[in-house]
Amino acid sequence: MRETITIFDTTLRDGEQAPGCSMYLEEKLRMARQLDRLGVDVIEAGFPVASEGDFEAVRAVAHEVRRPKIAALARTGRDDITRAWQAVEDAARPRIHTFLATSDIHLQYKLKITREQCLELAGKCVAYAKSLCDDVEFSPEDATRTDPDFLIEVLQQAVDAGATTLNIPDTVGYTVPEEYAQLIRRIRERVRGIERAVISVHCHNDLGLAVANSLAAIGEGARQVECTVNGIGERAGNAALEEIVMAVRVRGDRLPYETHIATEEIVPSSRLLAELVGFSTQPNKAVVGANAFAHEAGIHQHGVLSNPLCYEIMTPESVGLEANRIVLGKHSGRHALARRYAELGYELTREQLNAAYHRFTALADKKKNIYDLDLLSLLPAELRRRQHIRPTDSAEGRLRTSRAAAGAR
Repeated sequence: MRETITIFDTTLRDGEQAPGCSMYLEEKLRMARQLDRLGVDVIEAGFPVASEGDFEAVRAVAHEVRRPKIAALARTGRDDITRAWQAVEDAARPRIHTFLATSDIHLQYKLKITREQCLELAGKCVAYAKSLCDDVEFSPEDATRTDPDFLIEVLQQAVDAGATTLNIPDTVGYTVPEEYAQLIRRIRERVRGIERAVISVHCHNDLGLAVANSLAAIGEGARQVECTVNGIGERAGNAALEEIVMAVRVRGDRLPYETHIATEEIVPSSRLLAELVGFSTQPNKAVVGANAFAHEAGIHQHGVLSNPLCYEIMTPESVGLEANRIVLGKHSGRHALARRYAELGYELTREQLNAAYHRFTALADKKKNIYDLDLLSLLPAELRRRQHIRPTDSAEGRLRTSRAAAGAR
């Protein structure tokens, strides 16, 4: 039986902290409802002490979204923790997530406290959170730049005080997979009572390694992954939920785990988030980018038309797309061109296709976007008169045809 990886979604908290990605209460509720449909296990709904608006948004999510756990973030002050509890106390499954920086650079320059004070504060804050809520997560901020022996001491304080989840943040995206895996292994070996807590990981993408680091940590016993839809978050973002989930699904031979995610809701979740924050995903973004299932090169198109497995390691339907896209451009081959003509109602002979293909490549060298009316213009007039354009089942075709028709008008 495969072990389950808990998916802790922090789109509404860490993701929202990305410049320009703030969401109002109703927008947070819309996204939270979609995260519920997506099947995430934990929704970190916000940072209640940050503002009255964020407090109300977290409380609204906790009141309405009942299946997943609802977490609220808090620093280690009593006021922060109290405010977090007030925001989630009506949740069906509430969690308080409290954090404290532990690296020397943070202790010296940001918090201006000693290691001894940090240890004392960690134990006290977790104990206070535990007095309010049974489910308490503790994060030593900047864990991957913290002295490993001191990190163990801090985590020991948190476990002894009753923390049920220990999250190990790579706050600035500094670590690399092998190093991070070794850290998780050391924590499992040296923290007494670690079996009473779940090890979680929270990786940032400053070096483009957030997903790789998260997967490496899973291999060493982490069983919760903190991530965001589209990988949004501070600076270069967080580990992308869709990439982690689909890596586990596609590479079950190497990653013998499972999640509760309804993968068909991945693209709808991505699109809703983009709509709410006004940020489109980059076209080449893994899993959810516009080009993730698009093919223009002729060799690829021929392979995909013969069997999609030639160039697609997952189906578009598995993540919520209707189909892949065969894009006609200067790299396309005859097979893709023939299929598009067939969709438009034109069954071409070999000679007709060859003639059309030569005219097509000449046009594609001059024009980036090729529309259906462009394709029709490449056919002999007598052939166009005998046949007419017909509706196509292809969403891409419908889009191109409608654009071309609009241009004709």
